[in-house]
Amino acid sequence: MHFDIVVIGAGSGNMIADSRFADKSVAIVEEASFGGTCLNVGCIPSKMYAHTADLVDAVSDAPRFGIPADGAVSANWVQVRDRIFDQLDRDARDARRGREDTPNITVLTGTAAFVAPKSLTVTSGDGSTTDISGDRIVVAAGSRPVVPDALSQAGIDCHTSDSIMRVDAAPRRLAVLGGGYIGVEFAHVFRSFGSSVTVIEPSDTLLSGHDHTITTTFTNTVASHYDLRLRNSVTDAHRADDGIVLSLDDGSTVTVDMVLAATGRTPNSDRLACAAAGIDLDDTGHVVIDAQQRTNIDGIFALGDICASVPLKHVANREAKVVADNLLDPDQPSIMDDDLVPSAVFTDPQIASIGKTEQQLKDAGTAYKIGVKKYSDVAFGWALQDETGVCKILVDRDTDRILGAHILGPQAATLIHILSVAMQFDIPATQLAARPFWTHPTLPELIENTLLELD
Repeated sequence: MHFDIVVIGAGSGNMIADSRFADKSVAIVEEASFGGTCLNVGCIPSKMYAHTADLVDAVSDAPRFGIPADGAVSANWVQVRDRIFDQLDRDARDARRGREDTPNITVLTGTAAFVAPKSLTVTSGDGSTTDISGDRIVVAAGSRPVVPDALSQAGIDCHTSDSIMRVDAAPRRLAVLGGGYIGVEFAHVFRSFGSSVTVIEPSDTLLSGHDHTITTTFTNTVASHYDLRLRNSVTDAHRADDGIVLSLDDGSTVTVDMVLAATGRTPNSDRLACAAAGIDLDDTGHVVIDAQQRTNIDGIFALGDICASVPLKHVANREAKVVADNLLDPDQPSIMDDDLVPSAVFTDPQIASIGKTEQQLKDAGTAYKIGVKKYSDVAFGWALQDETGVCKILVDRDTDRILGAHILGPQAATLIHILSVAMQFDIPATQLAARPFWTHPTLPELIENTLLELD
């Protein structure tokens, strides 16, 4: 079968064939559920769990505000799990059905592999194959979690973010391997469901890629929540009568009932036989693209986690828009600009960031001003009784441009958008502080006060 356009992957890739493509024949190849990582095993279900965890924490914290809370607060894992996936599984089915009912779109269920630059073989679950080709190809096949060798070689069943949200019960003891955003979000979730959580992280702090002020504050804040094993990795593992025993670098052991590997992801390019198409990959296996999302092969585009871009859903969605525009009008190409991408970590406390960290500015020799304010410095922070939250803003000393912003505390993921807009539109820091009316008393005053304290 031949098509005008073939899309491999129905995550953000599914966004491409909108009504503007009604006169094109389009094939969408997907081996699993429509919606990709985000809808099925990633950002959406994990945030639905995280919100439930936030509610549990809020009720547990109620006595501090003079609200009696009798007995231990608990959440029913099965009820929460079923509520989440009843909705999301239905959404995934509806997304597939919507494409199957679209006259110009053919949905092929299976895995795609290149046999030539514009030709692929789709292998279904029963082993049957279908040969297809396309004038233009969009590679949007995503990535998958990595399991550490120490676990796989020991034959230990290890969950990843792909599987742990559908388990039948929260474990009594959970080991989280990796203190990045996936690891700390799930640590937050399972602690709220009553699990005793151990986080094993090779760096000195959790979330080591973030600004030092944020990572240090966060690590110190959650040290009482989890058994933190920093500067450690798993060297060996075995099963014992009382659980799974993990051996660590420092010679200590941890015994748990369940293990979550949150140690990174790898692109699915190896499953696509990209070499058969001549598609260039980088040293980590990511598809190499230019600013128009084009690969080195004419007519083949790529987007999302399979590329060496920022692995976030809102980035992949923007890349899908760029690809769609460039498929329709290559003579007036759209350009992908991901220099200023906000990110958020939905743990307790919440974290959000955009732009440069202080260390990056130091390493680059950039002259900068810095403002740091605590949530407890503003009136709404008093209402929240927050003692740990902090906002940090970094500004170019010569141009007054905001170079980076980092927030830890309630509603951080929402607050960061004020700074994202300011940075995208090059609003000088002094103007952002002085010109708007900052409603009092609200959390956005935290940003105003931080800007007023730049030094």
